[in-house]
Amino acid sequence: MITKHKEDKVQMLPQGSIKWRFRTAIALFLVVLALFNSSCTKDFEEINTNPQGFTTANDGALFNSLVQSLVLTGNEQFYINNDILYKQSQLAALATDAWGTYSIGTSELWKNYYEKLPVVRELEKRFSGYPSTAGYNNMRAMVKIILAYKTFKMTDLFGDIPFSEAGYGFQNIEMLHPKYDLQRDIYLSQLESLKDAADLINDTATLVEPFKTFISFDKLFTGDLLLWKKFANSLRLRYAMRMADKEPAIAGEIVNDIITNKLPVLDGFGLAGPVLESACIWPATAGFKNTSLNWSFREHNGLRMGSNLWHQLSNGDDPAGNDIIDPRAYIFFETNGDNQWVAFPQVPPAGTPSAGGVPYGEHRDDMGNFTIKGSNCNYSFFNYFLIRDEDFMPIILMTGAEVHFLKAEAYIRGIGVGQNLDEGDNEYMNGVNASVSWWLYVANHSRLPLSGAKFTDLLPLPSNLSASTVLNRFGSWNAANDQERLAFLYTQMWIDLFRQPWEAYALCRRTNLLPREGDAINHFRLPYPTTEVEYNTANWSEATARQGGSDFSVRMWWNSR
Repeated sequence: MITKHKEDKVQMLPQGSIKWRFRTAIALFLVVLALFNSSCTKDFEEINTNPQGFTTANDGALFNSLVQSLVLTGNEQFYINNDILYKQSQLAALATDAWGTYSIGTSELWKNYYEKLPVVRELEKRFSGYPSTAGYNNMRAMVKIILAYKTFKMTDLFGDIPFSEAGYGFQNIEMLHPKYDLQRDIYLSQLESLKDAADLINDTATLVEPFKTFISFDKLFTGDLLLWKKFANSLRLRYAMRMADKEPAIAGEIVNDIITNKLPVLDGFGLAGPVLESACIWPATAGFKNTSLNWSFREHNGLRMGSNLWHQLSNGDDPAGNDIIDPRAYIFFETNGDNQWVAFPQVPPAGTPSAGGVPYGEHRDDMGNFTIKGSNCNYSFFNYFLIRDEDFMPIILMTGAEVHFLKAEAYIRGIGVGQNLDEGDNEYMNGVNASVSWWLYVANHSRLPLSGAKFTDLLPLPSNLSASTVLNRFGSWNAANDQERLAFLYTQMWIDLFRQPWEAYALCRRTNLLPREGDAINHFRLPYPTTEVEYNTANWSEATARQGGSDFSVRMWWNSR
């Protein structure tokens, strides 16, 4: 059992002790409640608890806590994304390891998920007694979608996880040690759940109680039910394509249903130009300040622009940046301390200079001296705005660009639809246009929290760079064959996932066509937290044995390539 942690420390109590049982009961019965639209204090993670537990918390408040749990915590960002996933996906290079520990990050991920499952189970229990009206069905659908997103993310990082028996301990104390479900079973059940959710949503439903109050807690799509439906279908497309090599028939059926029937999905680019639909938590809209992001990058100052991504954003290594072809280079990264574009080698040879100084000093905002960077800062680092804008920089769950790329892959490979290179090329180009437009939108709206300085005032974007300059280099017409066409596609999807390294990590694991420097990826999963090893021993042992062990080299069920 993991108890409340402060900062980076995790306390563990002996299972079976009086204190352990007491805290277990408290953890299972108390509901985390934090209203997005209330006045926030220092961090979105600072929360209020309901001392009455599930018995008095209304449905909307419980749903609110689920939406909140989609926000990355500082420890997840630091120990999982920054310390592991950026390096493994090669979206960045890790010039200097921080503490190199998995345990804090994996415990955080596990805690976030399994402390919210009892909330889901309580809502499911309540929903089972509600009538099948449009409002209640919308409520059921929204919870299903949040659960599916969180569950897919967890199983794609760990493999088999407790699910079907998990979260019921507050209803039945005998279920405090749940079995691990097969990843395949989780995939199929959650894909079906997403379909049910999309079918349940009625975007013309009259706003009457209790749905009126419930939807007021929606800080993801602010009550836009059509976007909820689009998100459900888009997730179906994402995860069907992820398992297409392993379950081609099932995946093909899902893809065919979405594309052939023109089901609503997130859009990024159409005939009239950018649409920029996305599934994001926007801090200011949701009523919080995303300070944990700033903290995680400041503390983990060894992350630098890696040579692999740099070579997709630029045609050469000119330190003045004259070879840059992609405007996203200016959005994702900055020049080094000497105002030069220098990538850290993805596989550094002996004698490679160190990262150098710390680039994220407070003075860049507080004192107005934005141009001052850490002394001897040798390599390009993450754009200051992407880590420092506490009000606008979104927590991204999915973009419309990704949906275009997924459709393009389906057409190019003939998954669920007949192979159609023209349609594939069209969706691919729409994806590039959508991604560049999306990130330009983010740049044009980002400001520093203290000075209020605008991104494009301090870091102007070259007017000659656009989606066209990207397509001039990576357009499908430059591909020699279908394999190279797919390589272009996966590369652009990977770039768009820059602020979703967990998704980029999944893409790296399922394909063999992403650009990579050094050895092929051989890191396929995160280790289970030590609490599972100690307190759910029998189920953990059975799960690890059937998966072939718990080593990083053991692949996901869907990872057949």
